[in-house]
Amino acid sequence: MSTAPVRVLLADDETLVRDALAALLSLQDDVEVVAQAASGPEALAMALRFRPDVAVLDLQMPEPDGIAVAERLATELPTCACVVVTGHGRPGHLKRALSVGVRGFLPKTVPASVLADVLRTVHTGGRHVDPELAAEAISAGDSPLTPRESDVLELAATGAPVEEIARRAHLSPGTVRNHLSSAAQKLGVRTRHDAAAEARRLGWI
Repeated sequence: MSTAPVRVLLADDETLVRDALAALLSLQDDVEVVAQAASGPEALAMALRFRPDVAVLDLQMPEPDGIAVAERLATELPTCACVVVTGHGRPGHLKRALSVGVRGFLPKTVPASVLADVLRTVHTGGRHVDPELAAEAISAGDSPLTPRESDVLELAATGAPVEEIARRAHLSPGTVRNHLSSAAQKLGVRTRHDAAAEARRLGWI
């Protein structure tokens, strides 16, 4: 008796990547792409409409990103296992993904056959984390930044002035400066722009 194929949602804002992935996965007898999405909101809507077994989510999608979508699906569609794929894997991203229940995390450089194997693995309750990304996450350690410092640095990364950061974070300008100064000190850099760049490089914002 043949088993039902693994029903998959593909979410990636790059149409070419998404279409290529769908075509490659269609070559697998036991995998069926039932829906596609180009953004976080569309991924959520498609997942709730088609109720796939596995959602393959691009990390860097327009807000909400792939990890945030996975967090929502863990509550709204717990039967759907989530796999995050990324072209820019960072230790902080992996830790954040695992903390919200993502079952697979791998770079976009893997062959389609490996992705298909991961889909089968997570569909049957297993997990798969790319070994190289896992090793990087372990060696990088945990972020030294407080949640508030991370929030302020993320706003600083957009180039926003202190006054705008203060307004958006609902803090006083003085408090924002203190958070930025503390973050820069922890990261061993001199300016808030360098601090934001370093935190982003490590996947901590």
